[in-house]
Amino acid sequence: MAEFRHETDRLILRDWREDDWEPFWKGVNTPAVAKWVGGVASEAAMTEGQARLERYARDFGHTFWCIERKADGEILGFCGLKRCTDEEGPFGEMEAGWRLREDAWGKGYAKEAAIASLDLAFTRFGAEQVIAMTFKGNEPSWGLMLRLGMSRREDLDWIDTMWELDDPKVIIYAITREEWQQQHA
Repeated sequence: MAEFRHETDRLILRDWREDDWEPFWKGVNTPAVAKWVGGVASEAAMTEGQARLERYARDFGHTFWCIERKADGEILGFCGLKRCTDEEGPFGEMEAGWRLREDAWGKGYAKEAAIASLDLAFTRFGAEQVIAMTFKGNEPSWGLMLRLGMSRREDLDWIDTMWELDDPKVIIYAITREEWQQQHA
């Protein structure tokens, strides 16, 4: 399988390399970044997370890709596409997701990478709809979903008991191919 690589104005979304993992985890395995994904991960959880991302790429041809900043080659986090594998949730749906290190927040990188990922979902990977999920308290995440033109889909919400949160309801936003094309014509 050919290596995946997609460039935006400031970023490169690409397949993972072995030397990406250390700076990735250093940047995103912090209390602030990991607040909505179960907290700071153990060594075992990081290893499983890496294996999961590599498995998505192998099984589906896409994953939450490594985000590299063009200006300096820094690893900022991940953004991309996977299939929802949560059995209680909208299983099998194409899902967009992102996680960036704190010093990359508020600079438009997540939106830039997410726009590229959504465009790829519809133009390269044949998605009819793409979902994104988060928790109600994670306003920056669902705020980005709104800025991407996604709509709230309460009918797809589900309870995730994996994380110890006050409100374990996963909230879903979605956008269809037709809606995306209308916004980006």
